[in-house]
Amino acid sequence: MIELENISFSYPDKKVLDGFSLSLNQGEISCLLGSSGCGKTTILRLIAGLEVPGKGRVVLNDIVLSEDGKNIVPPHKRNVGFIFQDLALWPHFTVYKNIAFGLEERKVPDTKERVRKMLDHFSIADLAGKYPHQLSGGQKQLVAISRSLVLEPDVLLMDEPLSNLDVTLNRKILQHIKDLKTSFNVTIIYVTHDHREAFAIANNVVVLNNGKIEDSGNVDHIKNSKNNYLKNFLEY
Repeated sequence: MIELENISFSYPDKKVLDGFSLSLNQGEISCLLGSSGCGKTTILRLIAGLEVPGKGRVVLNDIVLSEDGKNIVPPHKRNVGFIFQDLALWPHFTVYKNIAFGLEERKVPDTKERVRKMLDHFSIADLAGKYPHQLSGGQKQLVAISRSLVLEPDVLLMDEPLSNLDVTLNRKILQHIKDLKTSFNVTIIYVTHDHREAFAIANNVVVLNNGKIEDSGNVDHIKNSKNNYLKNFLEY
């Protein structure tokens, strides 16, 4: 279970969350759905430890990660993967090196074998020697996913990962993401402003509006919600 308990968080110019609580199940794909500025990315950053709640706690599997302005567990020890919206691939590293970097930093003995499995799983072995600027948008997405998964995270956080892809690539990468839960036994928290993406892959959808939860539940529940904000949002 991933829990945010009574979280309050502000940036210097804006309060984002105030007394916010959320529980997400392990082993599922949960989508945080909402418009820009509603708090989706902030929630991911709090789970990853890149931001710290001013008040409240972040808990993963009964372990307190952050509490009341302090990171109890630093980001690099949380076993949480993060795929940023801009992917943040290292431009001076090859595809192989991008995927291997975290393992090499940790001196993992079977680094080559684990990287090769990723390359094979996503059918990108032929790209191993190429650099990010030589890749298509879809290829970059698969490299970013491989780089996170090779570290075998308990939770994979994905922040608007498909925002720069065309419709055909979007569908292809969505299927890859949907398959990750089974293939890699990883819990996924996926942020999007597009309800079609959420409905395509999610076990659970949490609809956010100005730092508050408007509604949550499975896809059928969200589609049939009587919440006025949500009905308008889905029609937009």
